[in-house]
Amino acid sequence: MTSPLVIFDLDGTLIDTAPDLMASLNHVMDLNGLDHVTFDDMTWLVGQGAKVMIERAWKLHNHPSSPDELDAAFEAFLVHYAAGMPGKSEPYPGLLAALDRLEAAGMRLAVCTNKSEKLALQLLDCLDLTHRFSAITGGDTFDVKKPHGDHILRTIDRAGGSHDNAVMIGDSINDILAAQNASVPAIGVPFGYSDKPVESFNPDIVIEHFDRLDAALVESLIAARIPAG
Repeated sequence: MTSPLVIFDLDGTLIDTAPDLMASLNHVMDLNGLDHVTFDDMTWLVGQGAKVMIERAWKLHNHPSSPDELDAAFEAFLVHYAAGMPGKSEPYPGLLAALDRLEAAGMRLAVCTNKSEKLALQLLDCLDLTHRFSAITGGDTFDVKKPHGDHILRTIDRAGGSHDNAVMIGDSINDILAAQNASVPAIGVPFGYSDKPVESFNPDIVIEHFDRLDAALVESLIAARIPAG
């Protein structure tokens, strides 16, 4: 049997990126003469990639946009965001120790995010985390993205893992739905950017802190999904 694979969402799960996402989004808002967004706004703006985040922020301010305007704003966002990395973004408390525990138990790690693959790789490179993951896939890596289950299934394939021996960890409905659509156990974390409690999305379990994430928890969730006999 292949080693267990633990898949993480990025923004709001692995890394607290809200300050830098918000700074770059507000840069775009400035360029268009719009009021800034706040952290409370970010809880529902984040989750489907930067272009959707901009579009949602514009709708918040009743700002109409053409596809060309949105493309230009997206490029401005990318330039600003990439230039400032890693900025104030940092791993959530307890994450690095949790990764150490999982790796010591022989488990593989992966990232499945709706952030563009290029930006995800750049951010993880800046934080010296890329080498920890067997696969890092973004919202543009495949022709589908979360909440589509195939985003997770193809991440599992790329990481050399097995569908029956993997779990997904995330903070949003996209993460939990993707796991459910892929028939993979879902671990929810409550400290991310969801506009609703992660419990309301019915993950298999919610952990309040990465101190609770260890091999025993992962193995118990995988075992619970494997039919007896």
